[in-house]
Order: sequence, then structure tokens, then C-alpha cells
Amino acid sequence: MVHEIENPADDAGSGDAQDRIVIAVVRTGGIAGLRRRWRAEPAPDQAPTWLELVERCPWDEQLDPDARGADRFVWSIHVRVRDEQLEQVVPDTRLEGAWRELVDAVREADTGSDAESGA
Repeated sequence: MVHEIENPADDAGSGDAQDRIVIAVVRTGGIAGLRRRWRAEPAPDQAPTWLELVERCPWDEQLDPDARGADRFVWSIHVRVRDEQLEQVVPDTRLEGAWRELVDAVREADTGSDAESGA
């Protein structure tokens, strides 16, 4: 698996940047094997809401890689909060509850860069 590091878009050394949250979601797989990527970097005043979404996800959960299944999507979720990096790979069959809410929020926040690329 490729691990991605999410960095804030700008002002990396400013005080506001210390409170920034950067979330990236990469969906791979499916019948066509296309890769799609969404990214959210909420404004500092929205950070508490996003932080709550991130904290509700069970990051330490061991997900069964065999649950991926043929032609199913796999969701790679990467979060940077301050100096902490979180990441999890979620099979489509397990994208529910807090994971689903986080992915949907990122997709909704990033409606402008929903570009597809071949995997």
C-alpha cells in the first residue's frame, strides 16, 4: 500500500496552520479499476466539526483485507491533524457508520476536484 502524507495547502508555519485538518480519500477498484481522489482542508472555524468526525472513526480497528472482494471499491483515508497522521484502508463492505460519514463529508466538501484517473 502506498502511504500518502497530507500537508496543509499553505501557511504551514502559521498559528492557524497548527489547527488545520487535512483529509484525503482515495477510492480504488471497481470493475473499471479507476482511482478517484477527494480532499478537504476545512477552515479553522470548521475544524471542531471535522475533528469530531475524524475522532469518531475507529482508526485502530483491524479490518479484514479479504473483505474487499472482487470488483469492489477500497477506500484509503488519510488524515493529518497537527503533527499526527492517521490512515486506514476500508473495504467497501465496511464503509459504514463513522467511516461513511467522514468519506461523504470529504466528497461533499471537494466537489471541484472529483477527477478520475486510471489506476
